[in-house]
Amino acid sequence: MKPDFTLRHGWRPGDLGWVIAEHGRYYDRAWQLGAVFEAKVAEAMGEWMQRYDPARDLLLLAEDVEGPLGSISLDGSGPHVAVDGARIRFFIMADKARGRGIGKALMAEMMTFIASAGLDEAFLTTFRGLYAARKLYEDNGWVLTREALDTSWGMPLHEQRFDWKRKSN
Repeated sequence: MKPDFTLRHGWRPGDLGWVIAEHGRYYDRAWQLGAVFEAKVAEAMGEWMQRYDPARDLLLLAEDVEGPLGSISLDGSGPHVAVDGARIRFFIMADKARGRGIGKALMAEMMTFIASAGLDEAFLTTFRGLYAARKLYEDNGWVLTREALDTSWGMPLHEQRFDWKRKSN
């Protein structure tokens, strides 16, 4: 069966607003993180897009005829790359997209991009309780390497770090 969505690389007007707004809606409703969280997402995404390099960075959206369904991004050009590798960020799904395999398709396309960009390692940060995302990470070779209590979001969360390294032959 042909998927009822497509994946699109790169920025179009309105993409940043959708990703930021969807983060704000979901994380306020599900985790009560509020305006501070949405503002931090907006700031981080804005900083990243100002230095976006399509050879090393990826903004990837899943969409259907009605618009965006989900997104994931790879920051492969930031100052963290020399020490920690590229960073996956801004992974979010619209409520209507959950359970349809869209997150799996986004992650698979992201892993293809990582390989084609020649990256040897990458990391992401998240927090405990996002079990569907964690399963996608682990199914794609990501390993939980750190977990610590973080209170910077206005409520205590157990921040997690996952790392991925290219397997050597």
